[in-house]
Amino acid sequence: MEEKKEKNFDEIITDARTYLDARLEYTRLVFIKRGSKIFADLVTNAIVAICFTLAFILGTITLALFLSNIFHSYTAGFGTVSLLYLFLALIVFFTKENFIEKAIVNFTIKKYFKKLEEDEEDDQKG
Repeated sequence: MEEKKEKNFDEIITDARTYLDARLEYTRLVFIKRGSKIFADLVTNAIVAICFTLAFILGTITLALFLSNIFHSYTAGFGTVSLLYLFLALIVFFTKENFIEKAIVNFTIKKYFKKLEEDEEDDQKG
């Protein structure tokens, strides 16, 4: 009778170790999956930001050259674009707390929860 209890106890210990090893492996894989999604999101967002920045810079130069052609003066064309951006900067500065920051926060939170929901759906499917 004693021998049977020890064997069952040993089996329980072995099963517990197997369960812990499987659980650790699962946790590691979940972290790898989430980390790779975050990395992919950062890379794609960086590429999009770089492309938008280049388009913005080139568009600004194009607008300045176009206005220079209309005004027959490079100084007037580039000065007009500079004043335009100064005006936009002032608008952003004075409205950032009421509109811009809230919009960015809401966008970020929605994006985070959407990704979290997708992860939960993937976990339920898999």
